[in-house]
Amino acid sequence: MLELLPPHLLRAALGLVLGALLGLFARRGRFCTLGAVEDAVYARDSRRARAWMLAAGIATLGTHLLETYAGLDLARSIYAGPRLEWGALIVGGTMFGFGMALVGTCGFGALLRLGGGDLRAFLVLMVLGLSAYMAVSGLTGLARVALAEPLSVELGAAGAQRLGTLLGLGRGGNNTLGITAAAALGFVALVGRDFRQSQRLLYGAIAIGCLIVAGWWTNGVAGYDEFATRAVGSFSFARPVGDTLLYAMLASGMKVDFGVGSVVGVVLGAFVAARSAGEFHWEAPDDAREVKRHLLGAFLMGTGGVTALGCTIGQGLSGLSTLSVGSMLALASILVGARAGLYYLVDRHA
Repeated sequence: MLELLPPHLLRAALGLVLGALLGLFARRGRFCTLGAVEDAVYARDSRRARAWMLAAGIATLGTHLLETYAGLDLARSIYAGPRLEWGALIVGGTMFGFGMALVGTCGFGALLRLGGGDLRAFLVLMVLGLSAYMAVSGLTGLARVALAEPLSVELGAAGAQRLGTLLGLGRGGNNTLGITAAAALGFVALVGRDFRQSQRLLYGAIAIGCLIVAGWWTNGVAGYDEFATRAVGSFSFARPVGDTLLYAMLASGMKVDFGVGSVVGVVLGAFVAARSAGEFHWEAPDDAREVKRHLLGAFLMGTGGVTALGCTIGQGLSGLSTLSVGSMLALASILVGARAGLYYLVDRHA
């Protein structure tokens, strides 16, 4: 039955279902990158950071198994291209992280909050989506291109951004390295007894890691179109938020795809989780100062997310699962930006 659908409709349908599951498990499992940083810095609680590492380890393991046994071609992903735009990754990642701190969550977290009735998240997503498209082909896109061109390195081969390729390993070596990295991440995560006893965090992390793998399977195996030029990928929530807004306005002239389906699915899944837990209630901004902070944060996330080619999910979990050095650089920059943003909001007033 599914094989009768055009590839883009199949990807969109699976994106909706998988996105709903992602929203459901992430909201129930309190999965949040900024929350993990805040807990580790201010509460000395590493459980959510360990949940993030476990999800990353499972995603890395599953992604490399798909490459080994299911024909997934990671060299066709945006994370493994021959051009390493290191300047854009650093600047964009830092912008995204700082904006995430101003808002209190990332774009994915805003979708989860919207599913719980938070109207501030609706405002954030509108600005994030608009600013993401401005960075793709609008006014800020000119600055993005001007930044990326001189601060880039040509690595000279397909898949060259993957760590194994840079180390001179073949495809088999890449996969062995991926499995080893996954085992290391899983070990570091599970060595914490307090995390292992937090079943909601533990099971949520396992589910999220598996869903990242399912996203790769959807785009790179089940819904793969050999005649299309689009890069394969998994979940990401920077540009796809803008794609969703654009599709809402221009549906008759656009093809729906995985990104739009996943964005809508996450909101639906988060709504189900919030309603079933009795957590759904409408929330509005407290004052003009909060609105200003959310507007600025959303603009930085939309612009930075496109400049860095992804967000905490897109570069952090999907990209990292390929062992891309570009994704590692982007994720490190996001974390630095988030810490700087938390210092601006919290520490300097302490």
